[in-house]
Amino acid sequence: MLTVNTSALGSRDCEGSSRRDFLRVGSLGLGSLTLSGLLANQAFAVRTRADYVRDKAVVLLYMSGGASHIETFNPNMDAPSPYNSMTGEVSSSLSGVTFGGTFPTLAKWAHKMAIVRSFSHPIGGHEQAHVHVLSGGTDPKGQATEGRSIGSLCARIRGANHLKTGFPTYALLAHPEKDGQYRKELGRVVKGSWPGDLGPSYAPFIRQDELSRSEKDKGFRQSSDNGKGSIADDMQMNLSRERLENRKALLASIDGLRREADAAGALAAADEYEQRALDLILGSASETFDLTKEKPKVLEAYDTSAMKIGHKVFRKSTLGHQMLLARRMVESGAGFVTVHSAGWDMHADGNNPGMVKGMNMLGWTVDKAVSAFLQDLEDRGLADKVLLVLTGDFGRTPTINKRGGRDHWAKLGTLAFAGGGLPMGQVIGKADRRNGEPADNPISPNMMMGTILHTLFDFGELRIAQGIPTDVVKRVEDAHPIPELVV
Repeated sequence: MLTVNTSALGSRDCEGSSRRDFLRVGSLGLGSLTLSGLLANQAFAVRTRADYVRDKAVVLLYMSGGASHIETFNPNMDAPSPYNSMTGEVSSSLSGVTFGGTFPTLAKWAHKMAIVRSFSHPIGGHEQAHVHVLSGGTDPKGQATEGRSIGSLCARIRGANHLKTGFPTYALLAHPEKDGQYRKELGRVVKGSWPGDLGPSYAPFIRQDELSRSEKDKGFRQSSDNGKGSIADDMQMNLSRERLENRKALLASIDGLRREADAAGALAAADEYEQRALDLILGSASETFDLTKEKPKVLEAYDTSAMKIGHKVFRKSTLGHQMLLARRMVESGAGFVTVHSAGWDMHADGNNPGMVKGMNMLGWTVDKAVSAFLQDLEDRGLADKVLLVLTGDFGRTPTINKRGGRDHWAKLGTLAFAGGGLPMGQVIGKADRRNGEPADNPISPNMMMGTILHTLFDFGELRIAQGIPTDVVKRVEDAHPIPELVV
């Protein structure tokens, strides 16, 4: 649904009240926001952004379910089994450093990455760990009763929408999952992305990804079997889990709106702020999600649709498609984009695959999608502007269960960075011989958040900025970045 009513259109609600300032942009993922509220956010950004917002963005690849730190970035092959990678290892471009065996292409980017081998926190349950990690540890028990997500905090400081383009600051890219376990993980990520007391204006907009027919012709293949995907199917605004609602296709709504607005003379009559909102709806947003404008070689580099993912029910992977959309969204003005990759809970039980089978599905998709993303950033001159963060809710046990899986393990987890203008080409921290606990330099979710915030904002300028709540500023100041990544 996409509806814009102004006094020029003479619209009134069922009680006869004027609806001049009502804007609903469901298909854009802005949800049921009033136009006055959107413009207030824009005006707030104008007054307060000053010099503390850096020209940077963050893309967080969130591997939900608990990506094994052993089979990803610390294969530990010098140690005896079971404390080493079940998928072996591959040499990387960083001397003496190896990655897990399903990351051969990504390993070539190691010299432009920072690998953390001592990422640790205390929460061992999925739902609570999602909240704890995605809030940067500001909800200590992971109950979503205090704190707020890192993305929401960034949106509150930066402004809910980009000052010039109007594009939402905070977004979550997902997929309408088929496998029941994957759907659970998506729900947990949505919960962990909550805005807390900042309010729904700072929640992410959620795009559940599908492909259009023209996109398939350009190199991507349909990820669902119904053949009805469109460029913006199922785009949603996350006000709460209960209020997620499906949306109609974006482009059809935009075309209809454009015709109606032109006929009514609404575009010519719009004031400055209304015009900016309409420009977003009719122009930049639709272009952002139209991947047919990409070169075939770029589409091919990102395309992971040949790889099927799932356990009981399978679908074609759209992770590459999502990573490409994340790059396009950053170029349109997004500041914090979470990309959801489900399925990393590799217990080898009734609901989940074992480590080898699971990594042979998801490891290869990450290897291709992330490598394409890093190359794309390099080619477009965005490598120093965009900070890529790879993490999940926790890691996996250093021991292997009798079914060939690894179980929940919060004492060590996966964390890696690339780009953002930060010092790359290094390994931070060290695991013990058993790959079970930090041997030195433990890195917490709070330090991960501090690194993200220091990338996006100038703390010196932020401390003297007007209009930022004291508790928000304090939260930022309490988030200490990883020392090795401070510029």
